Formats: sequence, C-alpha cells, structure tokens
Amino acid sequence: MTMILLPVTLATAAALGLINLWIAFRIVRIRLKADILIGDGGEELLAGRMRAHANLVEYAPFVLILMALIELSGGAHLVLVITGALFVAARIAHPIGMDKPTSNIPRAGGALLTWVTLAFLIGWGALIALGAV
Repeated sequence: MTMILLPVTLATAAALGLINLWIAFRIVRIRLKADILIGDGGEELLAGRMRAHANLVEYAPFVLILMALIELSGGAHLVLVITGALFVAARIAHPIGMDKPTSNIPRAGGALLTWVTLAFLIGWGALIALGAV
C-alpha cells in the first residue's frame, strides 16, 4: 500500500482542479455560443466567468503551498481538513456569484472566506516558522 504524504493538501488540490475544470467548461459554453475565441467580446457574463477563473488561479497556489508546508510541518490534521473544505466552498460560491453583475452573497461570501482562509494559513505558517506552534 502506498503512503500518501500530504493527503489533505492532495484532496484539496483535486477538488480545486475539478472546480477549475467546471469554471473552464462554463466559459467555453459561452465562447462557443457567442463565437468569441479571444477576450470577452463585450459579453458581461463571459467577462465575469473569466474573472472568476483567474481569481481561482490567483489564490489557489498560495493556499495549497501553505497547506502543504503546514501539513509537512505536522499541522493539526482536522484543522487543515476544515480549512481546505472552507476554501473549496469559497471557490464554488465565488464563481456562482460572479454570474451576476451586482454584489451578492455568493460572490462576497466566497471572496471573504477566501481572504479569511488565506490569512489564517499565513498566520499559522508564520507561527510554525517562528517556532511558536
């Protein structure tokens, strides 16, 4: 039996990979329907979905790197599981909210939960690095 070195980070990365594909497919559907191959062609919905996709790609690497390093450092398994699950939930909510041009709960909640998750991992990682945890 193979030992998985970073099971929480791996599960979170797999979930985020699936979300990445989901967002990409949502973008492609609009591109094909509107015959827009480059840019957003002035389509507000396409612009929002493209921005949601970019937003995922901007935040996920930092979260996954911090999770992996914390997991390697012996960070509490359950806390990492909860943190990863919250981040995944945030990254599902945000693109749903980005389909609307106005502020809304999924978009704002997803963004806020993303920031809180990232800030928590930054703090936790810093404390581990300083030997305080």
